Amino acid sequence: MVRRNEERRAALLDAAIEVLAAEGARGLTFRAVDKEAAVPAGTASNYFANRDDLLYQIAQRFYERMEPDAATIERQRTAPRDRATYTQLMRELVARITAFPSGYLALLELRLEATRRPELRKLLTERVRADVDANVTYHEQSGLPGDATAVRLLILTLSWMIVEQLTLPDVYGEAERDELIAAAVERLVAE
Repeated sequence: MVRRNEERRAALLDAAIEVLAAEGARGLTFRAVDKEAAVPAGTASNYFANRDDLLYQIAQRFYERMEPDAATIERQRTAPRDRATYTQLMRELVARITAFPSGYLALLELRLEATRRPELRKLLTERVRADVDANVTYHEQSGLPGDATAVRLLILTLSWMIVEQLTLPDVYGEAERDELIAAAVERLVAE
């Protein structure tokens, strides 16, 4: 029987993210999750039906943790609708993701694992597509400059920038990263 203590489930998923980021998909076992979460052996198996269930829920947990807080959303809603605001939003997005490096690295591991697991591929495709669509919809309703294509191009551009930042952090320093974000917004977002 799968348990429903949501705080414990979240802690186990956070531990699973850490294991997946550090050890890769092959190192992701219930035993490793239990150890990382510092819970008794067998706890994770009480919360997740099987390894596939754990993989699916890791992806969902990553996206939960990446949601901006209420203060950030409110500030975004009241900011001017110009490229400077857009640039700041993109810098904050990259900072939020790179502040949780194990989460993004775990997501990359999930994407690699999805090449071998059709059900995981389906889940991630749906989740990423929904995320892209939500970003496009938010952008269109926000009054910020640019169009849906600019949003998609920025997602692709910044995704690789994040990969560089997390896997080879010395390629670009923080100042250069900020300049590149500004350049990407300026070149991709029409006024």
